[in-house]
Amino acid sequence: MSSSNTNRLTTKKSTTNFTKPFKNIVILGGGTAGWMAANLMALNWQSKGINITLVESPAIGTVGVGEGSTPQLKTFFDKIGVSENEWMPRCNATYKNGILFKNWSTRPSFEQYFHPFASPIDAHSAPAFIYNSVYRRQSADVDSHPDRFFLAAYLAKHHKTAIPDHNFPFPISYGYHFDSNLLGKFLVEKAIARGVKHLQATVSKVHLHTNTANNNELDGCIESLELDDGRKLFADLFVDCSGFRAELIQNKLKVPFISFKENLFNDSAVTLSTPAKNHLNSQTISTAMKHGWAWDIPLRNRTGNGYVYSSDYCSADQAETELRAKLGLLNSDVEARHLKMKVGRVKQHWAKNCLAVGLSQGFIEPLEATALHLVQETIENFIDVFSAGSFTDAHQDSFNDKINERFDGIRDYIVAHYRLNSREDTQYWHDNAANPNISQHLKSIIQAWLNGEDLNKTLAQSRQGQEKNQNEIISYYPPVSWHCILAGYGIFPPSLQKVSADHPAHKYDLKHIDDFIERCGLNFKDHLQFLNTNLM
Repeated sequence: MSSSNTNRLTTKKSTTNFTKPFKNIVILGGGTAGWMAANLMALNWQSKGINITLVESPAIGTVGVGEGSTPQLKTFFDKIGVSENEWMPRCNATYKNGILFKNWSTRPSFEQYFHPFASPIDAHSAPAFIYNSVYRRQSADVDSHPDRFFLAAYLAKHHKTAIPDHNFPFPISYGYHFDSNLLGKFLVEKAIARGVKHLQATVSKVHLHTNTANNNELDGCIESLELDDGRKLFADLFVDCSGFRAELIQNKLKVPFISFKENLFNDSAVTLSTPAKNHLNSQTISTAMKHGWAWDIPLRNRTGNGYVYSSDYCSADQAETELRAKLGLLNSDVEARHLKMKVGRVKQHWAKNCLAVGLSQGFIEPLEATALHLVQETIENFIDVFSAGSFTDAHQDSFNDKINERFDGIRDYIVAHYRLNSREDTQYWHDNAANPNISQHLKSIIQAWLNGEDLNKTLAQSRQGQEKNQNEIISYYPPVSWHCILAGYGIFPPSLQKVSADHPAHKYDLKHIDDFIERCGLNFKDHLQFLNTNLM
């Protein structure tokens, strides 16, 4: 997955100067989102004399089940100066080479596929995968299953780490698995060390500016948070990290929420923990179930398991029973945790003098582990544009457009997982496959694939006249990711034709690619062995 687009800064005719000078930020809510915001804002702004306070209620817990990431999280730790040796052992973290999707497709030989993170070394093998998929869509009998063409898939299959030996100077992209509660606690320490004030208290009221004599532009902005002991926290900027409650952005400022329910049916989850496995996986496993999918996330001390499902198709008890059956825990007293998910996004992530970050700004189900990516993307982009606008709302509109595009682009890629499924065992899967509520651009991608067209060209072509928010799909998910899901599901003509050895379809020697990937894999240690040796 590629990095974010270059910031597009458009200046409005008039701007709101929150205060002169800009001095105080209050973050409502902790958790990973709140403390990531605190760390990044402190890193960028405390040298400018800006005070940051994070207030969280000890009576309100965090969701605490997001335990996977994309490669972008590494850049977060690099920015705040924290090494893997420091944070990973503290958070029982492991490496993640990508995601294995099991049983989403019923097509023979395509019952599962691996989605890797794009890496420079793929340039030696991915072109063969793209090339073969073109000819397979033309009915040529050539191998185009993605797992054969990516080093990350090989590493995951053989339980290998994502970190190469020193004599192999070709790093690959990777994410992490971690205990989100422990990560939040770790980030608390780092933020406090940077000077962030941590206040444990419950907010009872939110006060807005009204009838401001000297600055009418502040009318309707948040003035202060009143605590249950009567104290008030005044600030120039408020960051809403209050989770699904969205106390500031939705409840107080009344920013509309745009539901993704018609695109993504899942609204619930049940979670269970099981012991760590003898062979420590270096991949997330996503297994299709009757009414959704189950995750398997390997941590150092345990395996995180969860079932994401739609309450329109099964009850919480049915989902828990199905998950327990999968894990062999039908007669176990291991406690299950049930969660409700609010899937969608706010219309404006930055409204008035309030920035929403994390679940308060929106949530896309955890299938591709993009929650922390969206948190990091939101904070980093806000810091850039707020600084560029001299702490005014000069670039508010372009910022909101950009984050909305990111949400909608991720949504559409995840929708593709459901829309392309070939299961017929339940009404849930049938309705997902028949769901007409997909974007025009997603329709064009699927149609181009089915027509045997050049998918790279389709993805790169001008989007003039199409939905504005579809541009972000291209920047976030590169063409190889679209090839992986479409080929990984086995969406090819049902009847194939044998072609001669000198046919253009056999341009690449796949045995050479097998040998290349296997020999590269010799430079990566067993995952558990690496963690025990290097990250204790």
